[in-house]
Amino acid sequence: MGVPALIVAAGSGQRLGAGGPKALVELSGRPLYAWSVDAFRRATRIDRIFVAVPPGQAGQFEEPGIITVEGGETRSHSVANGLAAITADGDPGMVVVHDAARPLVSPALIDAAVIGLDSDPELHALIAAAPMTDTVKRLGEDGIVVETLDRSELVSVQTPQVFRIPNLQAAIAAGDLSAATDDASLVEAVGGSVGVIESPSGNIKVTVPADLELAALLLERSR
Repeated sequence: MGVPALIVAAGSGQRLGAGGPKALVELSGRPLYAWSVDAFRRATRIDRIFVAVPPGQAGQFEEPGIITVEGGETRSHSVANGLAAITADGDPGMVVVHDAARPLVSPALIDAAVIGLDSDPELHALIAAAPMTDTVKRLGEDGIVVETLDRSELVSVQTPQVFRIPNLQAAIAAGDLSAATDDASLVEAVGGSVGVIESPSGNIKVTVPADLELAALLLERSR
């Protein structure tokens, strides 16, 4: 049995200079979010695809087969709205949350994340992440370096992120949704166990125009 996916596509795209929703910016002839929808369609462990969209703009999200949900004030509010829609007819057990800003996600990574969480009852969530390759330093309030962190213990967090729905619901109910940068941090904050699955290097996030150019180049190479 498959699990539902929630693609978060309600961002404003200000840093991208989009002049409208980031998810609708064109990437290689298609809206940005459509590439993620394609990947989730091809994943064997996904049965429904929900897309959290900017309020009042559902009509612009025309990919066939998706279920649109009105997004919220922040990313985590959008996830909360999506989760409410997903569980309206019952709890499917797990959910995959993904950012539309990562259009190069692979079906293999999606399936591996779902299988990984499903096979480990000790985990409440399993998230995609990449090893840190840069040296990372922590600064004090005065902007002076306090310490150099051990990058072997650090990862750069990405999506997809897979959750057991009751744990994500509890984390959202207890968390500060305005301050959260990802849903896994909310689960961590209430004592949840979050595992990591290594993400391939191509799973980039589109934030600024140069990222859009890189994504287009990687898509062209993959063809």
